Amino acid sequence: MTTLHRRALLWRLGLPISVMLPATAARAGYNLWTGEYTVTRAEAQARIDTRFPLALRYAQLFEVRVSRPRLVLDSAAGRAAISVDLDVRNVFTTRPLPGMLTISSKLRYDAATRAIRLTDPSADRIEFKGLSAADAQQLQAIGQLVAQEALRDYAIHTFTEQDLTMGSRVFVPGEITVVEDGIKVKVD
Repeated sequence: MTTLHRRALLWRLGLPISVMLPATAARAGYNLWTGEYTVTRAEAQARIDTRFPLALRYAQLFEVRVSRPRLVLDSAAGRAAISVDLDVRNVFTTRPLPGMLTISSKLRYDAATRAIRLTDPSADRIEFKGLSAADAQQLQAIGQLVAQEALRDYAIHTFTEQDLTMGSRVFVPGEITVVEDGIKVKVD
């Protein structure tokens, strides 16, 4: 049976047209029917993982090691939240102070680089083992500096030229929607 005959039989049986399309018409991430490109949470996490660990220094007083990023997509707030482990050391002590920082960020599309970037990251929560909440709050400024330095304008996905073209049609990314398991980008 030829491909043409198989397609005709499938059509008569009422199977959806997607069954009849050749496998080469499928695109990873792009949904032809909804006009959306989806970046999975796992893909975004893998990209963020390449940014860490970081070693930062502030005011010649503090050394901060930032590691183990964990991405959570907050669909209700439309933001990406990244929790990281911190080790803060000041010049007067030898033992690092372990802690955890949660940074949240909006997402935007940068046409010049074809990238989805984190924008306006903010330190939402900072905790240190062995410190009271009041003492940890005093270190909030370090958390905000870490958020800005580590993740401001960081590209969590870069589209290839092939991602944004199908045949002779060129797609332009538009609205970005954060969902629990990924980032959906409307393409027109």
